[in-house]
Amino acid sequence: MSFESPTSPERPDAPILEMIRISKTFPGVKALQNVSLSAYGGEVLALMGENGAGKSTLMKILSGAYVADAGGEIRIDGKPARMGSPAAARDAGIAIIYQELALAPNLTVAENIHLGAELRRGGMIDRAAMSEACRPLLERLGTPFRPETLVGTLSVAEQQLVEIARALHRQARILVLDEPTTALSARETERLFALIRQLRSDGIALIYISHRMAEIDELADRVAVLRDGTYVGTLEKQEISSAAIVRMMVGRDLSGFYVKNRYEKPVFGETVLEVDGLTDGARVKPASFTLHRGEVLGIAGLVGAGRTELARLIYGADPHLNGRITLDGKPLDIKSPREALDAGIAYLTEDRKALGLFLDMSCASNLNLGVIGRDAHGGVLDRARGKSRASGAFSSLKVRAANTLVSVGGLSGGNQQKVLLGRLLETGPKVLILDEPTRGVDIGAKSEIYRIIGDLAAKGLGIIVISSEMPEIVGVCDRVLVMREGVITGEVGGPDAPEITQEAIMAYAAGISTQTIAA
Repeated sequence: MSFESPTSPERPDAPILEMIRISKTFPGVKALQNVSLSAYGGEVLALMGENGAGKSTLMKILSGAYVADAGGEIRIDGKPARMGSPAAARDAGIAIIYQELALAPNLTVAENIHLGAELRRGGMIDRAAMSEACRPLLERLGTPFRPETLVGTLSVAEQQLVEIARALHRQARILVLDEPTTALSARETERLFALIRQLRSDGIALIYISHRMAEIDELADRVAVLRDGTYVGTLEKQEISSAAIVRMMVGRDLSGFYVKNRYEKPVFGETVLEVDGLTDGARVKPASFTLHRGEVLGIAGLVGAGRTELARLIYGADPHLNGRITLDGKPLDIKSPREALDAGIAYLTEDRKALGLFLDMSCASNLNLGVIGRDAHGGVLDRARGKSRASGAFSSLKVRAANTLVSVGGLSGGNQQKVLLGRLLETGPKVLILDEPTRGVDIGAKSEIYRIIGDLAAKGLGIIVISSEMPEIVGVCDRVLVMREGVITGEVGGPDAPEITQEAIMAYAAGISTQTIAA
């Protein structure tokens, strides 16, 4: 994915925002230690760091959700500002748009924009006046919806626009965007990037939080990095590179970051999975491929290409119309995920929070859910065995948590992903399907997940990786199938196929001849 990046405007002499020596201590944890940060009008400042580095805590202090420890100071336009509450932060011109959008779905766009500051006439809310008041703002943002549209009917990308419109309506001068592209398609991301550049040219200071290096490279004028609650440093535009950012974030370079870099030539075993003509008759056209023991097979394609749909057919999460699945030479008739797991096929969902984990339950409970029946003897559950299993998974997967009894919902994205992966591995799969395995995961956790994938492949598991991140597909997979509109249109990396490159993958994904790309 590539976005045009016009030259950034010249930086003003003085910053709009200064956060000076900010610290924050929770019971038993020092989340921030003397962190200083500045943001200028007309720039995009990327704020980066591993999950748990302190980014969210720092932004919650800026938004008034948390109060910093004594000794720190926040200045707006050089003047001290006290962010004692979210209302105080809003009055100071600060707006934060989180991953979990804070909108009322049963209200209209205009009502959401004016929420808490409704226009009234004769003591009654004047909805017509609110619609007219926000119409010019929506036109400026180029929104495809009207002020009277119910927010619940909008897509995630459109709801983001409502959040941005609300911030601008409240005359925000400092706008924080927290992982804004996580649920967006490539086209929606392009539109958001164009809007960010427009807001930058309007003089707004934008603080952009993301784990995606390509986005930082395209958008950021500066990059500030936190590590373990401390400020590491800031990179200017000409200094920004993936290697430099990773070194600052995790204290090491990119050497060996991707699994394939550690092996000169992979050695595969016999065929473990064979898919022949599998289709649901709609979103997935007849698909055929093989997977070998010890192989990491990628499935790439643009959003809507049918990658997840194909995985769900193999796993029995959705019914197939025709086709055959063979595991270790034995035909399977999989009609449910339970049958797939029993046969030796495990699937890690792309949405761990909604479809994978029980966030209110402990890590140990989540890890043991798939095999809890093994621990029951005479109707009595052997809790010691489950505890031992969870401890072993924590150790082998390097899960970072106080202990196995903490709630999985309180862990970082990367550690949640490891817990979910640990549950699947306890079932003893022969084939492991990983759908967007590093979505919403920081750089350090990504590297650990890649290590786990490499170790599992080395032990003989057949692994399928579905990913929207092209460098990940190229760096992790031994062979890649490319889908377009429900059809497997090509293969790269095989013995008689083109080399695995982003250009070759995109050629098949876009329906362009690989010879055209090569030329």
